[in-house]
Amino acid sequence: MRPTSLAARDAGLLWHPYAPLDGPAPYTVHGASGVRLDLQGPDGARYDVVDAMSSWWCMVHGYRNPVLDEALRRQIDTFSHVMFGGLTHAPAVKLAERLVDLTGGKLPHVFFADSGSVAVEVALKLAVQYQAAVGRPRRQRFLALRGGYHGDTIGAMGVCDPVDGMHSAFPGLVAEHEFLPRPPAATLVDGALVSDDAEVAAWIGVLEAVVARHEGTLAGIIMEPVLQGAGGMHIYAPACLRALRRVASEHGLLLIADEIATGFGRTGRLFATDWAGITPDILCVGKALTGGYLSLAAMLCSAEVGSAISASEFRALLHGPTFMANPLACAVADASLELLVASGWQAQVARVERGLAAALAPASSLSSVKEVSVLGATGAVQLHGPVDVPAVTRAGLEHGVWLRPFRDLVYAMPPYVSTEADVAAMGAGMVAAIAAVHG
Repeated sequence: MRPTSLAARDAGLLWHPYAPLDGPAPYTVHGASGVRLDLQGPDGARYDVVDAMSSWWCMVHGYRNPVLDEALRRQIDTFSHVMFGGLTHAPAVKLAERLVDLTGGKLPHVFFADSGSVAVEVALKLAVQYQAAVGRPRRQRFLALRGGYHGDTIGAMGVCDPVDGMHSAFPGLVAEHEFLPRPPAATLVDGALVSDDAEVAAWIGVLEAVVARHEGTLAGIIMEPVLQGAGGMHIYAPACLRALRRVASEHGLLLIADEIATGFGRTGRLFATDWAGITPDILCVGKALTGGYLSLAAMLCSAEVGSAISASEFRALLHGPTFMANPLACAVADASLELLVASGWQAQVARVERGLAAALAPASSLSSVKEVSVLGATGAVQLHGPVDVPAVTRAGLEHGVWLRPFRDLVYAMPPYVSTEADVAAMGAGMVAAIAAVHG
C-alpha cells in the first residue's frame, strides 16, 4: 500500500535539487496565487505564506497572473508545439523581435534554448565556433570569475567557480578554464554602486595579466554582471564590467553576459550590464523571461558574431533542441515582457528595493549576521557560518514567509508585484527566522 500523503509518496521516489533521496521531507504545495503559497508541512501543518523566492527568481509577475494565463490559453487553442527545424511560428518571431528591441538592436540574432544552462552551453559553443570562423581555432577555453554560477550542465559547470562548482566530482568531464578572482565588492549608496578604487585597479591589473598570458587559447570571457547569484549573492563594481569589455575587445575575445538571473530588471536596471553602460557580444537570458510559467531561455549575439558563423565552414550554430522555440513558452514569454514594460517594472523594483532595505536593516544587529546587502529586488543576509537550512526554512514558515537559504546566506528575491506590506512581511520573517535559529 502506498502512503497517503504526497510528501510520504515522494520520499525515496523523487530526487530534489542537491538533496539525498532520504533527505528531509519536502513541503507540499496546494495552491499559489499572487505572491502567496499554500503549503503543507510533513507534519500536516498548513502555511499561507509570502514567497520570497519567486520560485527561484522567475515568478516576477506572481502566480496565476491573468495576463499570462490568457496568453497560454490563446496559444493552446492554436497549437502547443511544433518542431523548429524548417518551420517557424508567430510566437517565436514576435518574442525574438521584442528581445532584440529590448537590447536596442545591438544584439540582432536570437537562439531559443530549453533552459538557462542550455543557453550558456550554446553561448560557449558559439564563441568557439566564432573563433574558428575568424581563423583562431586554438581558442577553445574561457576566462570566468571565481564565485560565478552558470548552470549544472557539463559545459556550464566548467565555467562555474572551480571550488564550489562541483568540478571535483566530475574531473573526467569538466574542461579546464582560467579563473579571475572574485571582483571587488560594491555597495549601493544613493542609487550608485560604490567600491574601493584601489581594489578595483588591482583587480583590473590581474585581469589584464591573465588575458595577456592566455590570449592564444581563450575564446571568450563569461560573467554574471554586477550580481553573482547562486555563487553567493555578491555585488561587485561596474568598473570591473567596463574593464572586461575593454580587455575582451582588445584581445579578440567574445564577452558573454549571463543575465539569466539578473536580466529584466532584477538589479534595478533592465539588464545588469546597463550599470556599466556596456554591450556584450553574447547575452543569455532566462528565468523571468516567461514570468516563471514555462522553461525557456534565449541567447542573443551581435551582428559581427552572426556574420562570422554564416560565413564559416558549417554556416550554422551547431545546436538544435527538440523543444526549441516551443510556441507555448514563446507566447507566454512575449506576454510576460509586454507586461513587464506596461506595468512599470522600474517603479516595482524600486519599491521592493526600498522595502527590503528597511525590513532587513534590523538583521545587522544580530550576532550571527556578518553583512546585509540590497540591490534592486534582491536582499541578502550573510551569516558568519553556514545556515541551518531546514531550521531556518521552518522558522520562516512560522513567521509567514517561504525561504530557501543556501550556504551562509538567507536571501529574498521577491516577485516585482509584491506590495509594500508583502515586502515588509518577507523581511520581517527573514530576520525573525535568523534570530530564532542562529541568534
